[in-house]
Amino acid sequence: MGRGDKRTKKGKISRSSYGKSRPKPSKGYKPKEEKEEKKAE
Repeated sequence: MGRGDKRTKKGKISRSSYGKSRPKPSKGYKPKEEKEEKKAE
């Protein structure tokens, strides 16, 4: 179990493939993070 194993996350990363243990990142809606500017008063 590890790098050479097709079924583990580590194995998927080493083979640069996707599957159930390593799903593809979704290209869905991502809300922009609002940064609040903190002013020294």
